[in-house]
Amino acid sequence: MVDIQTRHSQGSLMHVDTLLKCRWVIPMVPKNTILENVVIAIKAGNIVKLLSPKEAEAFSADETFELNDHVVIPGLVNAHSHAPMNLLRGMGADLSLMDWLQTKIWPAEAKLMGHDFAYEGAKLAAQEMLLSGITCTNDQYFFSEDIARAFEDSAMKCTVSAIVIGFPSAMAQSTDDYFRCADALFERFQGNAHVRVSVGPHAPYTVDDAALTRAAKLSEKHGAPIHMHIDETAFEVSESLRLYGMRPVERLARLGIINDRLISVHTVHPDDREIERLAQAGASVAHCPSSNLKLASGFAPIAKMMQKGINIAIGTDSVASNDKLDMLAETRLAAMLGKATASDPTTMKVFDMLYAATMGGATAIGWGDRIGSIEAGKAADLVAINLADINTIPTTDVATQLLYSADRSQISHVWTDGQCVVSKQLLQKSPYFDREYSVNVAKKWQNAL
Repeated sequence: MVDIQTRHSQGSLMHVDTLLKCRWVIPMVPKNTILENVVIAIKAGNIVKLLSPKEAEAFSADETFELNDHVVIPGLVNAHSHAPMNLLRGMGADLSLMDWLQTKIWPAEAKLMGHDFAYEGAKLAAQEMLLSGITCTNDQYFFSEDIARAFEDSAMKCTVSAIVIGFPSAMAQSTDDYFRCADALFERFQGNAHVRVSVGPHAPYTVDDAALTRAAKLSEKHGAPIHMHIDETAFEVSESLRLYGMRPVERLARLGIINDRLISVHTVHPDDREIERLAQAGASVAHCPSSNLKLASGFAPIAKMMQKGINIAIGTDSVASNDKLDMLAETRLAAMLGKATASDPTTMKVFDMLYAATMGGATAIGWGDRIGSIEAGKAADLVAINLADINTIPTTDVATQLLYSADRSQISHVWTDGQCVVSKQLLQKSPYFDREYSVNVAKKWQNAL
């Protein structure tokens, strides 16, 4: 651990909006760093400076938080979600991916999907995410404008996908319709401070070559991420070999999808050549271990991908396949699975995993310039975790205990753009949490199934 050493400024007090007096800070940049006894100064939604206690004496603030037993980290970044599916929680346990989709999920969506379903489901997801320390998510679902509005209304940031899929839905009836919706989505959120847009071809097995080529060109036009499920199951790979004579990544590379804007979701079954191709392209992988396990999709070779330099991010997937939006738990599971599958306890190192859950996700989904690390000038999207709870004491190694011992119940505060949106002590008074609303929304859609 290192103490911040700065020189005390002379003269009148500098006024900021908020001061966070932190026992520990893990800034993520630089890596492998724990700062001790740090004060974070926040003004106009941004981090002004990280201060020593002595330097902080030169500052005044409208609000000060005493976080004497806490570690403060950047807001967690969920690299892959399907937020409206919070309304499908618990559906289709004990099924394979394709059985789950074909017999449970797609029929339910055909019955329920629409603007209200997307907004209200995403609103429920946003509340769960904030309570779990997630301040930004990368979502792929239908009616993305409604989803984005739900996250904005919840004081969260998001990247939402302009989805493309090879069958009609309540949102679009043809490929041309999906791309018209995509164009409208990019236009709607151009320059938005809280919403960014990706291109979201669903998967190689649901999108044909012509549509994938159009998706690649749309991504290039806007400089936008490509958000796509790839190599999720062994069946997907075998079908690609049968239909196209090549594995999914090779096919997608020929169509312009594999590049440094790609977020390859799941990526459970890549061979060595595919891993090398993803690494050379500068692609990111969104790892969703709970979903992979529940659907028995397999064990993603994340350690090997990390060793090749692929940017790894962590995602929850939906609550229909997880069944909770808990990034601390997801990151812990990812670390242990990675060690086990690599047969190497020295891989999936603590700081690498914490980085994946924050800066890795932010980089992947196009938010690395604003969030993911605690640095001057970035948005004050921050999470405080109380390490004085019984399951994290004695505190001998802050980073290790954050990853392996802490759980989301220990998250005491969450800030987005410098605004405290979660305070466990004041939760009932928060404008972002209305339990009665949440219960009524859940009942409404449960009764509609």
